Amino acid sequence: MLRKYSPISLEKIKTCRLTGRKSKFTRDKLATPFTGDSLNEFINGLPGVLAANDFRQVVRAIVKARKKNRPVILGMGAHPIKVGLSPVIIHLMKNEVITAVAMNGACIVHDYELSLIGRTSEDVDTELCSGAFGMAEETGKGLNIAIKNGVREGHGIGKAIGDYVLKSGGRYKELSILAAAARLDIPATVHVAIGTDIIHMHPEADGAAIGEGSLRDFKLFSTVISGLRGGVYINLGSAVILPEVFLKAIAVTRNLKYDVKDFTTVNMDFIQHYRARENVLRRPVLSGGASYALIGHHEIMFPLLAAAVMGAKKK
Repeated sequence: MLRKYSPISLEKIKTCRLTGRKSKFTRDKLATPFTGDSLNEFINGLPGVLAANDFRQVVRAIVKARKKNRPVILGMGAHPIKVGLSPVIIHLMKNEVITAVAMNGACIVHDYELSLIGRTSEDVDTELCSGAFGMAEETGKGLNIAIKNGVREGHGIGKAIGDYVLKSGGRYKELSILAAAARLDIPATVHVAIGTDIIHMHPEADGAAIGEGSLRDFKLFSTVISGLRGGVYINLGSAVILPEVFLKAIAVTRNLKYDVKDFTTVNMDFIQHYRARENVLRRPVLSGGASYALIGHHEIMFPLLAAAVMGAKKK
């Protein structure tokens, strides 16, 4: 026989005093309207909870690291270049905020094209249908020549291309992150998966040079990571390559008994991908440190972070 149900009575419910109840949000965390006086006022006026707190913590971590002469390393995918962030990144390098840069292979394509003609990022849908995708002669030839020459001289890919752009007649070479790194003597490394970048489709591509240059850059990147204690590592828009490279560099340096712990990691992207979440935010700081996920569009979030850091530095 099925049970018959009737509405429960609420007459004997026990209540508590609101003033005695623990609350997760209090009025001292309320947002403050921005009056246009300064960016610092805007940042400090953000609500004192969740992502706003994380954002401020990241700013503090970066400023603290540089005040103590600890590294701030930017690992990046190509999208930040394609949405116009090169001048912001270079500005942070010039002002000794970013102390090292690591890129995936796609970055060098857009960094080079931007320096050469002031434009980049082809229409993949249109060009793929016509068979012309990735076939820009100047890009394929120039970058492959730069890599082969640089490796022959004993450099990794980052230094090879940075020097090549500086020596070239590129009209817009001041927009090249790699050229800025070479000029400022900042470590810049490029981490390649052969077959993923358009320059690998060109007849000038030399697998031995690309592999050797990328391996040299991994070793240089590992040296940079060996001194990460007290510093900050930012993963900007790389879902796979840089999170994997970062984790392997952590593994190498700890195996060699470097004291790589008690640092801050940050992941900035539209969504939190598995490898970035695990290999940037969780696993590396298990033995000490802090991690923050800042979710949002690169073209908004990174300039905002850069401006907040520069403003905080002046205090």
